[in-house]
Amino acid sequence: MGHVGTHGSGSNDDIPDRSSRDWCVEALTRLNAGRPESALDAARRAVDLDPGAEWAYRLISLAHERLGRDADAVPAAERAVELARGSWPARLRLAAILRRTPGRWQEAAGHAELARKFAPEEADPEVMLGDLALLRGDHAGAESSYLEALAADPRHRQARVNLGLSLLRWDRPRPHHDPAWPVDPRDTGRARRALEVWSRQSRLLVALATVAIAVSALFFDWGAQAQLGGFAVLVLLVPLTIRQARRVGLWSYVPAMFGRDPWLGAGVVSAAVSVLAFAAWLVLGAMPSVPTSFDPVWAGLAGIVVLGWPALAAVRALAEAWRGRPLAALEQSLLAGADRTARRNVGVTLWILLCRTWSVLVPVVGGALVVEPRAALAALAVPYPMVRGYLRARHRDDAWLVTATGLVVLAAVACAAGGVLGSAWAWRIGLGALGAAVAVFAARALRAWWRGGPGPWRSSLIMCDLPMGAAPSVPLTPEVRQTFSYARSIVLSYGDQLGPRVVGAAASVTSTGELRLIAETEAWEAIEADPRVAVFAADPLQRRFWVEVRGIALPDSDILRVTPKEVLVGEFPGRHQRR
Repeated sequence: MGHVGTHGSGSNDDIPDRSSRDWCVEALTRLNAGRPESALDAARRAVDLDPGAEWAYRLISLAHERLGRDADAVPAAERAVELARGSWPARLRLAAILRRTPGRWQEAAGHAELARKFAPEEADPEVMLGDLALLRGDHAGAESSYLEALAADPRHRQARVNLGLSLLRWDRPRPHHDPAWPVDPRDTGRARRALEVWSRQSRLLVALATVAIAVSALFFDWGAQAQLGGFAVLVLLVPLTIRQARRVGLWSYVPAMFGRDPWLGAGVVSAAVSVLAFAAWLVLGAMPSVPTSFDPVWAGLAGIVVLGWPALAAVRALAEAWRGRPLAALEQSLLAGADRTARRNVGVTLWILLCRTWSVLVPVVGGALVVEPRAALAALAVPYPMVRGYLRARHRDDAWLVTATGLVVLAAVACAAGGVLGSAWAWRIGLGALGAAVAVFAARALRAWWRGGPGPWRSSLIMCDLPMGAAPSVPLTPEVRQTFSYARSIVLSYGDQLGPRVVGAAASVTSTGELRLIAETEAWEAIEADPRVAVFAADPLQRRFWVEVRGIALPDSDILRVTPKEVLVGEFPGRHQRR
């Protein structure tokens, strides 16, 4: 553990009468106030006073995570689990930090599953499982987990925001990387970057070369020289390809990366097709006599080289616009309340709705112009979902979005009027508004790109990732410790397939606040299936108090270790209970 229990020497808040738990409360207060460095100092003081305080270690882990020190956060979280193996907040804290550690994703999922098993009534374990599924691209699994979390806590903000992302079929910023892979995401990121650079450079070079050769041959009669320049471009692509291939490195992961990120694969394949089409186009052009029947083939090869990239970008934009359920996602983000992340996602979702509406409006209007102008009346119904979502959101933070939405509505109304009334000016206004909406979108995207801010695209959607695992531990008061230390009879209650069961047990209390039980072997199998138990004892000295400790029992050699989740203390005959 090293330094996790050592506080800094420069602090000026030495208060001698504070207990370890008081320092934990102070550390949590400082974390919530956005002071992780000061919270780390307070949590270390708590560990110094009580090395068995697992809550303090969880707070140390949280403080390190807030400071961006994920590697330092892992040992403290692991120590918390060692001290309280049945603590669901400790398991949750370890899962939260292990998911950021390369090669330990499966461990994180295992600890999150245990947290859910230990506390099925809590929402946070389900949220963590949903986050793990969402980060791997398992949108159906994530949606199911978030719905379970909201059933336990309908006001859970993180579950609401991230449920919206799962409904949108959102992909995280590194969709090519599976977090469960035992490889650093930075390595696969470098491989992806090399593949993207090669595909962009290759497509750009052959497209520019094709245009230059065509212009030189048609307008300057330099066809032969231009063709030689084209073959020189092919030769130039060889060292460029070798250079980027060396940077990839992780070739064994490339097929799986393409499977997880189809657009990455499509970009690389389209680049390879463009290069092959360019080479075939040059060969056909260099042949001395080519039948005229090959002219469409020659023109088609040039079209693949020049227009392949824009066509792929257009297809991707349409596919992204029609992915997921933006109206349902918008509803969840709005239910999250005035959350900063939710508001940002609301804006992006409205842009997605706008793009979807535009993509429907264009073929409706175009079909009406070609077939039957009066059919343009159907354009009035197209913007309804978009307008409904916009009015529901009342999102006026983005003036560009307001303008583009108004232009699309104007286009629908004007084109419908043009079709019904036969007005050429109405058609011109409608088609002009459609074009202006594209210009507004492009200007908004360019502005976001220039400033480095969130743009009107899916990659601007972000997860809500609140700190987890800070819940206070359940302490055993001196009164409770005394009861278990001197009780003559202790009863262990557990459940199996036939219902609740009770057995006698012998118990002791450790310095860390765990119960150590020796119980009959018939209870062990049932407890391994469902570790939730209750332990009852009565105070033999005063004979007035009874104690019930509800917790999680885990086998350890020949004893059961019970981590408390809830402690009830009452007076006989039991009518005046108090927590």
